[in-house]
Amino acid sequence: MKELTAVVIGATGLTGNLLVEELLKDNDFKTVRTLVRTPIDRNDPKLEQRVVNFNDQNDYAQKFGEGDIIFCCVGTTQKKVNKDEAAYTKVDYDIPVNAADIGIAKGFKQFLIVSAIGADETSSNFYLSLKGKTENRLKQFPFMSIGIFQPSILNGNRKESRMGERFLQIILDLISFLLLGSLKKFRSIGANSVAKAMLQASKKQSPGIHYYRYSEMMHLVRN
Repeated sequence: MKELTAVVIGATGLTGNLLVEELLKDNDFKTVRTLVRTPIDRNDPKLEQRVVNFNDQNDYAQKFGEGDIIFCCVGTTQKKVNKDEAAYTKVDYDIPVNAADIGIAKGFKQFLIVSAIGADETSSNFYLSLKGKTENRLKQFPFMSIGIFQPSILNGNRKESRMGERFLQIILDLISFLLLGSLKKFRSIGANSVAKAMLQASKKQSPGIHYYRYSEMMHLVRN
């Protein structure tokens, strides 16, 4: 495998930050380029940090650079955008879709994104509907390989407090042994496992569109 260049969007978030750490340790990647609003506190000769105005398509495209694989871990919450659905859409839809558009123009071969279990454009739930809309739009881009990761509740140390999510995480952990068969996909999963699964999936370079839920992600981590 040739030495690869990765672009990571959402590197300051829980999963994105862990993914950057995994990529920096991996010898198959020579360059890890993060597109951020605020630089992360990390120095490494392989790391390129570029501060981007995601609302400016020209700046976005210019800072994107050349490379091989796009990892998109971007996402916001209703609290952060004050329940403004338009602002939510700018983050969870516009940023990844614009990244895909730029990536195709620049010759990137793979696009991997963190979505959510239950994503469905027809859902009455705004969050799940938006995630489904994003997935459907991304699938229209002619990448060699597209990986859509659909975790349930993510376990990990977040910078901000999410009490409702934390409560649900505790409940899911308690009943995890009951979530079998088709319900297994609803098990909570460590953000570190999602990050490792994304890295392993990218190295397989499997053509086509692939969905990764709990079982598929854990399989990638263990193998």
